[in-house]
Amino acid sequence: MPRTATCRVLSVPRHLAAGLAALALVASAACASNPVTGRREVSFLSEAEEIAIGQRGDAEIRREMGVYHDEELQRYVTGVGERLAAVSHRPTLPWTFTVVDVPAVNAFALPGGYIYVTRGLLAHLGDESELAGVLGHEIGHVTARHASQQLTRSTGGSIGVLLASIFVPGVAPFSDLASAGLGTLFLKYGRDDELESDRLGVEYASRAGWDPESVPRFLTTLSRLDAMSVRGVPNWLSTHPDPGSRVVKAAPVAASRSEGARDRNRDEFLRRIDGLAYGDDPAEGVVQAHRFLHPDLRIAVDFPEGWDVQNSSEQVVAQLEGEQVLMLMRAASDANGVALDDGARKHMRGLGFTFEHGALDTVSGRDAFVGLYRGKARQVGAVRIRAAHIRAGRQVYMVAGVAPEADFARVDAEFAAAVRSFRELSGAEASRIRPNRVALYTAKPGDTWQGIAQRAGRGLVPATRLALMNGHAVNTQPAAGTRLKIVVEG
Repeated sequence: MPRTATCRVLSVPRHLAAGLAALALVASAACASNPVTGRREVSFLSEAEEIAIGQRGDAEIRREMGVYHDEELQRYVTGVGERLAAVSHRPTLPWTFTVVDVPAVNAFALPGGYIYVTRGLLAHLGDESELAGVLGHEIGHVTARHASQQLTRSTGGSIGVLLASIFVPGVAPFSDLASAGLGTLFLKYGRDDELESDRLGVEYASRAGWDPESVPRFLTTLSRLDAMSVRGVPNWLSTHPDPGSRVVKAAPVAASRSEGARDRNRDEFLRRIDGLAYGDDPAEGVVQAHRFLHPDLRIAVDFPEGWDVQNSSEQVVAQLEGEQVLMLMRAASDANGVALDDGARKHMRGLGFTFEHGALDTVSGRDAFVGLYRGKARQVGAVRIRAAHIRAGRQVYMVAGVAPEADFARVDAEFAAAVRSFRELSGAEASRIRPNRVALYTAKPGDTWQGIAQRAGRGLVPATRLALMNGHAVNTQPAAGTRLKIVVEG
């Protein structure tokens, strides 16, 4: 005897109705079938409303993030995306695929078929099939209506809660050392949604003729990136499967769909990204090896050599690989307009740290207050901090090093040297700064990642990052004749 179909009722916050009504997004709940699972569930958004949300969000994304200015590359990514969308569960949506001008490694989706990949992600893909796997993953979020369900749980329907990332370590100041790193602050989908989208990415890539192994292959790259950039958060704030566990789950799904066409199109993909901008726009400051330079603000600082340096809109973070030790530089406006020593202590007190001792000083001829502080960092425990507040023009900048108490003495000399390296750039120096770019290089016999990074790449990115960009662990050297991505000055 067949069972009666029922709707699965979603858990909706009490205040949701008012927020959605204000946006005119929901007329009434309706019982509908999920396009992917076929299950009956309550739907708070019609397809037309999903598309309307996506249209509004697309305008905001383009305004805030910017579209990467390479029409040929945009057409290429769109072609791959449309080929996938055509074999998806919702082929009639008005699918749109956009490369946004963001250096972080990310991809995300809005309801209604709006898919985005960052140029930073493109630099870390190995071939066209990996691009297809990533786009298929994001298409899966839309076809399974994950974004729409996320909206019903949101607190106001803002774009921030609609974005779903495939890889999203967050950036916070001292309060959370473990999540300092790449820095795109999108909310994330739950464990089941991510795993379902991984499965759909495999399915759509396979249906469209690409190698289904692309999903576990790129998740392996993300796992290495995760290990290098995110300390102590193995499961994305305990609600998201880490890339390593996702590889384990995606691999058998890919293996089950291994028959048939297995296009990878590596040469074509590399040709398309040759010359791609890598890292930050000079208007936001650039990272060159262990050095950060900002031509507009006319400032520079040298972090310890060999540390991984990442720039975000709020701060620059340098991490010592494998340890819970970091440095950062950020504006400290709280210390501006008051006595430098009083402002510095107030600023650090506001961050939750207790002053030990310090003194007025000069750094590169600029007034500074250099102090030592104590405090606690989440998932790390007791830490000590060396922080310099340096006045440059009308702005005060903080350059600081943070380490667990047990490690502080060992790394404090490197902290002090980096603090002392803060300086102002001359006009001539600032005018010579150009964005770094991806270039292609053919490995020679005996090449190592370290040698390639220093010789061909002039040390612009460390060897670990270069290996990761090419889908390798740093301890597995490239075979002679392999076409590789490197980073060069623009």
